[in-house]
Amino acid sequence: MSRVCSIRGSKVRVGRKIHRSGLAKKKGGIGRHVTKTVKRKVSPNLHSKRVWVPELSKYVRLKASAKAFKTINKNGAYATLKKAGLI
Repeated sequence: MSRVCSIRGSKVRVGRKIHRSGLAKKKGGIGRHVTKTVKRKVSPNLHSKRVWVPELSKYVRLKASAKAFKTINKNGAYATLKKAGLI
């Protein structure tokens, strides 16, 4: 199952994490040093929910990000889903 938001189109991105080595100065070392960057995946905050659409008087099942559900709360379910092309 793909990790893509059905409303915003947010998907898994590639990021980097800084890899450090050494002991901190306040712990008696000579300080932390950046040695390399390590690739990692950043996933969107997806949720599967049923959303009630009053204009259609039925539920619509969605797999969307938390930000998309905030958009639904602000603009209304029908307007948001119509703009996304889901209804």
